[in-house]
Amino acid sequence: MYAKNSNSTADTVKVQADRDSLRLQFSTRYNPIFGGKRKYQPLGMKDTPENRAKAEAIAFRIENDLLHPDWAQLFDPTFAKYGLKAQYAALQLAAPIPEAEAEFTVGAMWEDYLEWKRPQLQPTTFLKQHAGIFTNTIKGLVWDSIERKLLDTGKGIADKVISDVNADMVTSLNITDNYSKRTLAALSEAFTRLQSQGKTQLTKNPFILENKVENQTDIYQPIINGDGTEREWWDIPDNESDAEERDRRAFTKEERDTIIDAFYNHKNASPRQMAPLVEFRFLTGCRSGEAFALRWRDCFRGQEKNNIVFSRSYDGQSKVTKKTKTGDIRIFKMYPKLRELLLKIKPENAQPNDLVFTKLNGKGWDTGNAYTIWTESVNTRGDITYKYPGVVSQLVSDGLISGYLPFYSCRHTFISLQAHAGTDLFLLATACGNSVEVIQKHYLGVNPDVSFAGI
Repeated sequence: MYAKNSNSTADTVKVQADRDSLRLQFSTRYNPIFGGKRKYQPLGMKDTPENRAKAEAIAFRIENDLLHPDWAQLFDPTFAKYGLKAQYAALQLAAPIPEAEAEFTVGAMWEDYLEWKRPQLQPTTFLKQHAGIFTNTIKGLVWDSIERKLLDTGKGIADKVISDVNADMVTSLNITDNYSKRTLAALSEAFTRLQSQGKTQLTKNPFILENKVENQTDIYQPIINGDGTEREWWDIPDNESDAEERDRRAFTKEERDTIIDAFYNHKNASPRQMAPLVEFRFLTGCRSGEAFALRWRDCFRGQEKNNIVFSRSYDGQSKVTKKTKTGDIRIFKMYPKLRELLLKIKPENAQPNDLVFTKLNGKGWDTGNAYTIWTESVNTRGDITYKYPGVVSQLVSDGLISGYLPFYSCRHTFISLQAHAGTDLFLLATACGNSVEVIQKHYLGVNPDVSFAGI
């Protein structure tokens, strides 16, 4: 069994140990000159620290010759030039070393990588992350929540050749620190793949952040996040990748009830049809996709017919029903108000696989449908675009609630209200697919009325 590669600076010619003897391994780029096979060249040296140093020097010299524009004149296939004994100078050139291809742009490397990566990922993960967020980041595009479209920051790197980019260019974009790192990780994998195919002469991966530590002796200094914000040394950052999960703003109980009533009593049929979905999310804190995918067979489970099972999630973008966000199956114990809602809306002829929440046409909901009714609808006629406020946006305009929050905030409202009401945190975390630590940090810490008892 071969030992691990050395830490040689050589990338196209490496030193390896083969049964206590040293040898050279040539990059796959040189396969054509060795009959299409990877070349290994014995050195006739035992694997000792002294011989390792000699072998590294030989590898370095050979690599310099092979990468030089005049390699044909500089490289010695007999190895005599490099101080090897005659019996180990067995290298025979079968074909000329191929010229290096024109350097790849980041965009060309990324498109090739996407085709290779697609079969390895779940469709929703690929579409949202790699083909969505990561690709937009590389192109310098950011989502404008007001205009509801992607805007070009002018900082994209897709058109740049790889040698002209570095990791700081990616982290300079206006995206979260977590997505910056994940985009860099994907770019790093794409570059490593390019190297393994012999399609680049670059030896250093430009998508790896350098460790920049101002003062290594003071570990208690504040830490600067990738987006420029500052956090204390003891403050462990959250690991949620979803921006909706990180935005934990919530409505008050009164605002929640105002919103629910507005849906049930709306003049239009579509908001009234959506009302049970809105109330259910406010009463369970489930994620949007979990409510969209809920079937009647998932409700009234257990011996006492008092549980809801969240095991699926519907993604409207890819039109795929998959596992929950965390991959877990959660059991949610119904309480009277929630049970009453489900009994009220359950049709007499409901079948086990029927969706609990449907639109007027009988089809299931998705984020796009819900957004239109919750926030606004847009209608373009010729060159003119008309925007009509949704139920919640109208409540804000009418001054009936203090401010606008997205549909996903139903989840955060439930968790916040339950936590402040004294619900057991472990029960709450388990039912919502969260953690006690996150609830303590982000939901209990925002109540200005909480104080110590005067005992």
